Amino acid sequence: MKMTLAIKHSLSLLTFFLAVSWTSAHADLPDFRDLVKETSPAVVNISTVQHAQQKSALSGQYGMPDDMPEIFRHFFGRQFPQGPVPRRDSNSLGSGFIVSEDGYILTNNHVVQGADEIIVRLNDRRELEAVLIGADPSSDLAVLKVDADDLPTVELGDSDKLDVGEWVVAIGSPFGFDYSVTAGIVSAKGRSLPNENYVPFIQTDVAINPGNSGGPLFNLEGQVVGINSQIYTRSGGFMGVSFAIPINVAMDVAEQLKSKGKVSRGWLGVVIQEVNKDLAESFGLDRAAGALVVQVVDGSPAESSGLVSGDIIVKVNGKDVQLSSDLPHLIGRLRAGDTAKLSVVRAGKRKTIDVEIGALPESDDIQLSSNTPPAERKSNRLGLVVSDIPAGKSNEQGVVVTDVNRGPASMSGVVRGDVITMINGQRISSVADFERVVNDLPGNRSVPMRIVRRGQASFIPLRVN
Repeated sequence: MKMTLAIKHSLSLLTFFLAVSWTSAHADLPDFRDLVKETSPAVVNISTVQHAQQKSALSGQYGMPDDMPEIFRHFFGRQFPQGPVPRRDSNSLGSGFIVSEDGYILTNNHVVQGADEIIVRLNDRRELEAVLIGADPSSDLAVLKVDADDLPTVELGDSDKLDVGEWVVAIGSPFGFDYSVTAGIVSAKGRSLPNENYVPFIQTDVAINPGNSGGPLFNLEGQVVGINSQIYTRSGGFMGVSFAIPINVAMDVAEQLKSKGKVSRGWLGVVIQEVNKDLAESFGLDRAAGALVVQVVDGSPAESSGLVSGDIIVKVNGKDVQLSSDLPHLIGRLRAGDTAKLSVVRAGKRKTIDVEIGALPESDDIQLSSNTPPAERKSNRLGLVVSDIPAGKSNEQGVVVTDVNRGPASMSGVVRGDVITMINGQRISSVADFERVVNDLPGNRSVPMRIVRRGQASFIPLRVN
């Protein structure tokens, strides 16, 4: 009997401690119920229609032109269908959110791109036709307007204050399921994606799927900190990696679209590359960081300010440039005419350069001639055969590689046709310069060499024994 009471007492204590442990473990988990109730009314479902043009049966199915004379159509017989064949309209689905009581809505550009009709469905099931105020493909943002007043709006937060590990919530219409809520944490900030130079994406593990695009990302205060835009996937569905446009970037773009109908971005006028461990060593840096300038555009703000190839930009207006991809984000958010203070490392020494930012032109690509002159059959301690560039064949000064033998250069990846413009901080303008600089190179350490390959400049580390 005593044993039974002791066992019951032990079980009661165990149950109590388990309950306390469970309560403690879950005490810090957020409760999203109030957040969802307060913010959902300002989240909208967006559907679009793109009208398809009618095509004749002959042109659509048999490749015959619509304007083929009737006398020729007769020879094809009656087995061919006659008249126009209707084609179904295409539809797309996404999300968005209301930022002003008079009907301005933010969403992704890819949600509404090419749409002939845009329908916005509100939380109260009203459906309103929207007008596209403006769109910016570079940031994948679009501003819509519906004709309504006293609409519910979201509260905007500060995406710059967002911390990695912070809880965030997404509301949208994945696969057409309206007002679906998913939650997760911020996985990283300032992510760069291929072909997305001007958006420092917020990476999260919030479940985002087709239809979530353009929907809001909230912090725990119910403030919008991002716009859900992209996912990384190998299956077509959510795999734990999602990307959102920071709301600070989005609102800057939105205000420009509303006021000017287009977006202006700052322009420096440099071609840059990443600084890896080997390049950092060759430039005498203690760690790999910054954006390495490999080319300065003629007539650009960078040229006017005195930036040169080989400079490593490590700060812009006091903000660190950890990766080369950070530089377009920082410069792009500036306005033409703004002055930016750049902290650069040149020849191992840090200096500050003031640059008056320009407006990003339509294209700042620089092309070099691919013609290579005849080789001068003379090798050197790098294992290279080089020759002078004929006048007028290139915008770059340097020597062209006409043959590559075994040696340090081949180990570094130099190939025929490369134009060598700088070695160890010294500019190369002729074969004589090249030979002099190469002969004076220090042994047993890496030095940087600037090359231009198919119009693209880059630095490579070169180790000479």
